Amino acid sequence: MKTSSLTLSLVLAAAGVFNPLAGTSAAAVVEHREFEATLDAPFRGTAGTRTAARTEARDFALSFAYPNLGGRRPVTWRLELLAPSGRRVAQWQGHLVLGGARADLTVRWTGTVAGRRAAPGIYRVRLLAASGTETEDQAWDIAVGTPPAPRLPAFVPLPTRRAPAQAAPAPGALPYTVWYGNLHSQTSDSDGGAPVDNCKGAQDPQSAPYGPDAAYPYARRHGLDILMVSEHNHMFDGSDGTNADADPAAAKARYQAGLKTARDESNVHPGFLALYGMEWGVIGNGGHLNIFDSDDLLGWEHNGKGELIADTETPKSDYAALYALLRARGLTGQFNHPALAGQFVVNGTPLAYTPDGDAVMALCEVVNSSAFSTSETEGETRRSNFEQACNKLLEAGYHVAFSSNQDNHCANWGASYSNRTAVLLPHGVALTRASFLDAVRARRVFATMDKDAQLVLVANGHLMGERFDNAGPLRLQALYAGANGHGAATVALMEGVPGRNGDVTQLSDQADATTTPAPGAHFYYAKVTQDDGKVLWSAPVWVNQRQEPR
Repeated sequence: MKTSSLTLSLVLAAAGVFNPLAGTSAAAVVEHREFEATLDAPFRGTAGTRTAARTEARDFALSFAYPNLGGRRPVTWRLELLAPSGRRVAQWQGHLVLGGARADLTVRWTGTVAGRRAAPGIYRVRLLAASGTETEDQAWDIAVGTPPAPRLPAFVPLPTRRAPAQAAPAPGALPYTVWYGNLHSQTSDSDGGAPVDNCKGAQDPQSAPYGPDAAYPYARRHGLDILMVSEHNHMFDGSDGTNADADPAAAKARYQAGLKTARDESNVHPGFLALYGMEWGVIGNGGHLNIFDSDDLLGWEHNGKGELIADTETPKSDYAALYALLRARGLTGQFNHPALAGQFVVNGTPLAYTPDGDAVMALCEVVNSSAFSTSETEGETRRSNFEQACNKLLEAGYHVAFSSNQDNHCANWGASYSNRTAVLLPHGVALTRASFLDAVRARRVFATMDKDAQLVLVANGHLMGERFDNAGPLRLQALYAGANGHGAATVALMEGVPGRNGDVTQLSDQADATTTPAPGAHFYYAKVTQDDGKVLWSAPVWVNQRQEPR
């Protein structure tokens, strides 16, 4: 559908809190029953024939959904166009009512501001939407005109499985190989695995035909180096709720069978890593996180006989207790599609820091393509951006690197879009679960929307992911390598303070910048937007700036 009358007035607080429908019923505690809003903003304008301004015109695609919706829900939305200065220069707004189907809107921008051709530069398009107490805030950069490309430090791309090193590395070159994966997906062991031509969203648990034994070969054939099958931990009883007749032995055996399938696939196909684990938690009063390396099934559900339908009991929605258990067992986690409000709550605070959580949570999903995409050609246009929530976790004190995954529920594991999570392993080290975990725990990771591009941050000789003391100037270098003829359109070096619980800010728009931090703790990461609009995020470095003697 399209909007022709944008008459609803939306009230937005200066801080960006947007909740005009507060007071309507909250989402029920059912997986994937939550409000979704995505924005597709083409990075370049469409070709025009009449005036120069029309070459900057483009259509912004808005998509709204509420999977498993039992009734009707009103939605309010607002779209803003922000100039390079940050000033809002255009806006569109409206409302709709969601039923059982997704609602897609198109907003046309003519390429003009106040009736005149928009000045060249990098603009930002921001979507704010709300349904009941649930909100979404999505933003993407677009190019107007031909802004000058940033200057980049010299960087020879690191070898990959598809492009191995052809000669001895140059002196001073980074001694790593890049491996690309999708670290978030489901199969028929929980609510995924439906055929692409008949996939309408999440499946009834254990009802679809395709399990891990189908997912790993599919991902390998489509060029992935790593696939993580992350099944919902509370669906091993075969239900979305609690199955009173569940057989705990069968649930635990299914989990062990998944682990064995992953081991066998990795052993038979060296150079491809099959991972199996769980997506722990619920959306309502919770938040999803992946556990990459647990050989036990963790859960909270009991059958009608009072038997635990898992190996180890973990209280539902008690994230402090879960973090403590993961730390005691030396396990490793990832925050999945984090929201700014209502998720990962500890002592009433969302996205709350705990030392145990910091010790085990290594990654934060910054981008997901649509979980229910049916694309097998990397053509999905619905994508969600969680950079604000990841920054909130960093500002709270978490040492997390960015990841970019697909959350596939249809049988298109890794093929819905070109985004990947990339890990750096030392040259000559085989890709195994152990070496993968070593890299993730060291935060030698970058997130990319382009499966062939690379971004590495170095700081005074230290690699992204490192934590180190520093005195005096700090030189930050974003090392970027494009592919298939693409280059960098913008670079941003971002800065924050762990434990401050404030805002991450842009330090520089240059790929090579030197700063002298104030005494104390800081983190920095690099962000590159390519000339096709695809974005890459480096892992941060964490710097403790020492007070220099007077």
